[in-house]
Amino acid sequence: MFLHVYQNLNHGEAEWVTTDFFDTDEHDRIVEHWDVIAPYSAETPSGHTSVDGPTEVVDRDRTTANKALVCEMIEQVLMRGGDPSRVSEWIADGYVQHNAEVADGLAPFAELAVAPDRSLWYDEIVLLVGEGNFVATLCRASWDGQPMAQVDLFRVDGGKIVEHWDNAEPVPDDDVNSGKF
Repeated sequence: MFLHVYQNLNHGEAEWVTTDFFDTDEHDRIVEHWDVIAPYSAETPSGHTSVDGPTEVVDRDRTTANKALVCEMIEQVLMRGGDPSRVSEWIADGYVQHNAEVADGLAPFAELAVAPDRSLWYDEIVLLVGEGNFVATLCRASWDGQPMAQVDLFRVDGGKIVEHWDNAEPVPDDDVNSGKF
């Protein structure tokens, strides 16, 4: 199970976005939990928030294909050793971005992906879950060498990623019991 949650504490004194993954046993009891918490963004460069956008799950018959598409995009575009110049194979021209620092559209995403000095690299897909048009991932990543827990939520339509939400949190040096992973 995956949740993408807005938290408003003390009447707006603190605003967070928490992403949670839960694993359950055969009796639907929670047996494991992962989370990543980051500050909420009320407005992105394109006027979105960290959490707005569609939430209806459709295309349930496409779940397996959509999960494979997201996995392949991460491996080919976001991980070292891939070919980020192929980004348009997975990302739609009208791509909607909920990241606080990146504008909508394929071009801004592609510019970041192919930058020779890019800061963010993905190292491993730890969890990948999906239902219909939504696919969520928890990845080991690094931002300028700082280990990060990186969560991405993708909305897929017509065989392309059309929308993206993300959340990242540094992995502490004293990461006990594999912490975020």
